Amino acid sequence: MGLRVVGAAASAPLVVLVGGIVTTFAATGVVALPLVFVAVTVVVGLLAVGYAAMAVRVGHPAAYYGILAAGLGRRWGVAGGLVALLAYNGIQISLYGLLGSVAAATVGGVWWVWALAALVVVGWLGVHTIVTSTRVVAAVLLLSLLVVVAFVVAGLGAPASGGGSPWAGFSVSQLTVGGVGGACALCVAALMGVDVPGSLGEEATDRGAIYRATVGGVFLLGGVYVVVSWAMGVAVGPQVVAAVAADPDGGLPFSVLGRLGGWCVLLAEVLLIAAIVTSMLVFHHTVARYAFAMGREQVLPAWLAQSSTGRQVAAPREASLAQSTLAAVVVASFALAGLDPVRVMFSWLSALGAMGLLCLLLAASMAALKAPARVRGEGWSWWRWRIAPTLGVLGGLVVLAVMVVNADSLLGAAPGSLYPLLLPASLAVTAAVGAAWGARLQRSRPEISAGIGQGQPRRNQVPDNISESI
Repeated sequence: MGLRVVGAAASAPLVVLVGGIVTTFAATGVVALPLVFVAVTVVVGLLAVGYAAMAVRVGHPAAYYGILAAGLGRRWGVAGGLVALLAYNGIQISLYGLLGSVAAATVGGVWWVWALAALVVVGWLGVHTIVTSTRVVAAVLLLSLLVVVAFVVAGLGAPASGGGSPWAGFSVSQLTVGGVGGACALCVAALMGVDVPGSLGEEATDRGAIYRATVGGVFLLGGVYVVVSWAMGVAVGPQVVAAVAADPDGGLPFSVLGRLGGWCVLLAEVLLIAAIVTSMLVFHHTVARYAFAMGREQVLPAWLAQSSTGRQVAAPREASLAQSTLAAVVVASFALAGLDPVRVMFSWLSALGAMGLLCLLLAASMAALKAPARVRGEGWSWWRWRIAPTLGVLGGLVVLAVMVVNADSLLGAAPGSLYPLLLPASLAVTAAVGAAWGARLQRSRPEISAGIGQGQPRRNQVPDNISESI
């Protein structure tokens, strides 16, 4: 269960319930959100097939870096690695703004104080082996899922009267409204994190578990979000759920949980903070592994490859500290600038991360399509290496276009504003810098270039053994 735990915890179902689904209903007004989740889950699931197939064969801690190097070439591996670092850092650091805002509203105080307190906790756990963190993550995830189940029971058990057909959430006719593009993009963001198991290839004692955890995680979590969004519409009425979600006094989803008793609301509020912290922790570990692996191959500074103990089995201490330092600088910058932690910090950085990871999933599927026979291995599957990646690329390009076109509504920018274009521009510039750096290494340091994406010949180098059962 270890690999499945980290993937599900990164997506954070309780955070998606409280923040993602409510926000999507409020911002887009799309009644058929459950149907949108179905479509997005299928597309991301198809993309995950090619990504996971490559991750199993490559087995690199910096999954996208290794996958793109094996399938598209070393310079694109470097480009993918830098984009992944930008995207994962964006999502991880954005959560500090969300946590600070939630904690300040629930307990009191200033948001950035809570954010820095969480940073200390995540930083401390980050320099310890991932098994230590996984035990904490697993406990929070289990309790969070129980709250999500309780919400579904409360919502479907007492449907609203006079709010329209309870099956309106699955009506194709409801997809003709203008907010479908934004809803599609927010659904993609809700599923980000399911690719994290691909970065645990060196730790996994059964690499086949990476494929099962990644692809299974997409469809499992997608199914959960379909049911949860449907239950929310049924609980308050499909035709009024958008208005209730947009109303600050509407209280979703806590007003529905309150039907089971005040204890359930209190538990959800406490677990929400814990779920955000564990999601940050999973992304922190992922960033640290990328930096460690790329430092080990001297694509990034070699000091990032130092471990916490110097032993074979250890945590990537220097890479972990580097990520914590970067997060502290960004949080302090937003605090000093007086920017809103949710509407600016969380929205912009998480959107950057989601868009970047969708681009990387597309690139991974393209790498699977172009992978040579030595990467695919004997007895390779047409479904994993040809059919699913092709369908995923076709669907993924449509979803990516929708995300870019609707970036202004996602970020709360004025219609026609050019500021949202900073997101795809940042990703493009990062990829270009990475490709240029990879090309320069090929010319000036061929010995380093030859090792790009090759990984560590000794298994379980960082940080410790992980199997499906911890």
